[in-house]
Amino acid sequence: MTKMTVGAVIENRGVLGHGADKSVGSALKSEKLSTKFDTIVVVGGGCYGSYYVQQLSRARAAGAVEYRRILVPDMNPECQVAQRTTLAEEGVELVVADWGAFFSDYLGASSLDSTDAIVPSPLMPHLMYQWLLERAKLRWPKRVVETAPLNDEMALPWQTMAPDGTRYGSFATWMCPINCIEPKKCPHTRSERTWTMPVAAAGEVEKSDMLGPVIFHCTHRAYGVGMFETRDVLLGDAFVASAGEAGAANILVGTVSHCHGAFNMLHIE
Repeated sequence: MTKMTVGAVIENRGVLGHGADKSVGSALKSEKLSTKFDTIVVVGGGCYGSYYVQQLSRARAAGAVEYRRILVPDMNPECQVAQRTTLAEEGVELVVADWGAFFSDYLGASSLDSTDAIVPSPLMPHLMYQWLLERAKLRWPKRVVETAPLNDEMALPWQTMAPDGTRYGSFATWMCPINCIEPKKCPHTRSERTWTMPVAAAGEVEKSDMLGPVIFHCTHRAYGVGMFETRDVLLGDAFVASAGEAGAANILVGTVSHCHGAFNMLHIE
């Protein structure tokens, strides 16, 4: 099958999430990313989610970000977010639900004109890939739709394979601070950051028989909180649909920041 990119399928949005240019220099240029949202989904109400909710509330009070509400899916009704005494004032709603079930409902009801965003957790599984996989299975119930192993190592300094087939990779061989916003000057090396994970993912596709990549790029917006747009997940699903309708496909899917990423290969026969 001829190689495809998200940009070739949907209004040239491109494999990098914020444009079709695959060069590192272009991807590292300053971008004007949205700080105005209807709904922000913070994945999980534990230590990370509680911190993100706190920071978003502070950012809104300072005028650094705008949103109507924050949804926090967590199976624990007594999670750390639930302990906050100002949830209503902050526009925060705890949704007691399994993450997979929540995103099935939430993304299923979303549209491409959405102004929502998703704040991932460092400890979550590859939820966006799992949603794409389940959507593909429902779309083609009589075809083979599965996770295929990423057997070849990626061109990254650090990587590991999880039991569920997710490959985690990083440009850092050191321990990064959890609140690093991945500035142009790396806080660890104290020199210019010359890498970005979306470009690395595009390179993996170019040297293989994979399609894509479908990338959900988490970028810093305000007060140490990174996120990606909900509509990008829907565009990823549209790409999978187009690629699968054209025939058999292996599609690289990643949820990434500039420095770190989680990757799976969606196999369709």
